[in-house]
Amino acid sequence: MTGRWEGSTRRDELPADWPAIRAAVLARDEHRCRQINEGKVCRRRANQVDHIRRGNDHRPENLQSLCAECHAIKSSREGNAAPRVRRWRQAERHPGLI
Repeated sequence: MTGRWEGSTRRDELPADWPAIRAAVLARDEHRCRQINEGKVCRRRANQVDHIRRGNDHRPENLQSLCAECHAIKSSREGNAAPRVRRWRQAERHPGLI
């Protein structure tokens, strides 16, 4: 995998019939973005399907069609709101200062 999916396990969490679910959601939403921005539905051409509520609930009622721009904004907001994980270990004290 390349890009943002590199190192991610999200694809592994999708059900085997994800392509069919994705196609059905896009068809249901008439390939139009369902993201609400400032009280209005975006309605641009959608080519992505995203979960409304986070987690692994892949039922159609928890999925929505989004355009690439709205999906990127939504994902960025969710990422910024997520608790931070410390990536580096805490610096060790110098042995002469112990």
